[in-house]
Amino acid sequence: MSDRKGYAVSVNESADPNRRDFLYIATGAFGAVGAAAVAWPFIDQMNPDAATLALASIDVDVSQVAEGQSITAKWRGKPIFIRQRTQQEIDEARSVDLSELKDPMARNANLPGDADATDVNRAATDKEAWLVMVGVCTHLGCIPLGQAGDYDGYFCPCHGSHYDTAGRIRTGPAPENMAIPPFSFSDDTTITIG
Repeated sequence: MSDRKGYAVSVNESADPNRRDFLYIATGAFGAVGAAAVAWPFIDQMNPDAATLALASIDVDVSQVAEGQSITAKWRGKPIFIRQRTQQEIDEARSVDLSELKDPMARNANLPGDADATDVNRAATDKEAWLVMVGVCTHLGCIPLGQAGDYDGYFCPCHGSHYDTAGRIRTGPAPENMAIPPFSFSDDTTITIG
């Protein structure tokens, strides 16, 4: 057989593409498996080590924290502000109209993502005096000062963000309320974070 230009064409050429296609697919699959085998150690080393996983949750004893006092714990490399608020601080936080808030979302990991930023949604369940927050300003990650600022809550002196007694942003460049980590009271004097 010959093509239009007179070159000889093999009759078996129609059978070769099937074999050739198989070889291409097999070679590609082998190469993909080999690349995955080489890449896996690099990907696996990005997983947290055992020491980090051990800090996935911590227990904090709050038996010595009196009304109006705060402590700071460390969880996953971040400061956690734990405060037993006074009745005045609770009343101030509850008196705020939600329309005055810069961020209307609770930012509470214990509640659905669309929960309103009411004081009840920011405080500990059934223990409204307790406020547990990630102590990081939501603007650039600075550590705010407690019982300071225009709202007697938290104040970030780096850029002037003012938070109220429930950790909600009121004025300044911070875009969100301070986050509330997953936590619960395991007994009357121990908070489990994480």
